[in-house]
Amino acid sequence: MDIEAMRGGYTTGSCATAGMKAALMALLQEEYPTRVTVINPQDTPIEVPVKSVEVLSDTEARATVVKDGGDDPDVTHGTDVVTTVQLTDDGTLQFRAGFGVGTVTKPGLAMPPGEPAINPGPRIMMTTVFNEFCTAGQGVIVTVSVPNGEVLAKKTLNSTLGIEGGISIIGTTGIVKPMSEEGFKNSLVPQLTVMKAAGYETAVLVPGRIGQELAKNVLGIAINQMAETSNFIGFMLEQCVKAGFKKIVIIGHIGKIIKLASGSFHTHNRMSDGRMETLVAYAALDGASTKVANEIMECRTTEAAMPILAREHLTSVYQRVADRASMRSERYIANEAEVGIIIATLDGEILAVDETAKRIGGEEHWQIPSTL
Repeated sequence: MDIEAMRGGYTTGSCATAGMKAALMALLQEEYPTRVTVINPQDTPIEVPVKSVEVLSDTEARATVVKDGGDDPDVTHGTDVVTTVQLTDDGTLQFRAGFGVGTVTKPGLAMPPGEPAINPGPRIMMTTVFNEFCTAGQGVIVTVSVPNGEVLAKKTLNSTLGIEGGISIIGTTGIVKPMSEEGFKNSLVPQLTVMKAAGYETAVLVPGRIGQELAKNVLGIAINQMAETSNFIGFMLEQCVKAGFKKIVIIGHIGKIIKLASGSFHTHNRMSDGRMETLVAYAALDGASTKVANEIMECRTTEAAMPILAREHLTSVYQRVADRASMRSERYIANEAEVGIIIATLDGEILAVDETAKRIGGEEHWQIPSTL
């Protein structure tokens, strides 16, 4: 599908703002809109449908908006965002986290600990609504709830970031752009700011579950010292440098790490998939015959090649992969940080650790097996 023809959507921040506006219209103007227009931080109008509006008392009203991610739906797509407004006489706008909306518990995020996880973008949008509807001396308490928020939060990075109790109300532009790889990448970055704010000097990058479980259960690394990278390992290496980390360790499955060894730092299989070719090259360097090289090349995965490498006494290849991945990673970030590598099997067995990772692991008191 042509990305330009795909339908956009609106963020949870736009939903909450639209709900706030609809509730205030019902409370102050006795209007019950089915659509409202809100203004994003870039002064662009966004039209948002309203599911329902209800006046609860002379000073309180509630509106529900259904999150629509367009043709690029995320975990919140289709969920209700419920915004309740309560009038006060203190002249201020206050934000509160209702059920299913998280609270910030760690420093390093856009909002300080103790604040509702309602990001600056949505707060700017809701402040615009506040200024539009409220006169001098009139205040509003805005409570945002997401009935399914606690369940949805388990599918996000919130627990890693220190956001407890639900999802975040987010959006820097209020608009969801279809197939936004950039948006997904940027959602990974706060893991590093939280890590830095917690005082860690070494950043641990894990492409997925295998690296995370190995780091936590075998090496004894705190979850707060890890950042998920998905397929964007090169991007996250760059972000580590920007965040000020001078020591980085990447922990993951050989199928991911071998791509780094060959110089591929966007590891999605449609972007880079020279795993078997790289494995064959390294096996040949360690003495594999043409027959064995062809046998390895016929394997569909690095795991499938492991019995062959073991049979031919070529397990030294794993160390070659780790060492080369370390060198290529440091080159990728212009040697602005040290990068150690730990590679593992699907079952979480450590295959190789390069010298940088061994040294950093010793300094960090990780439980790296001494036999490696």
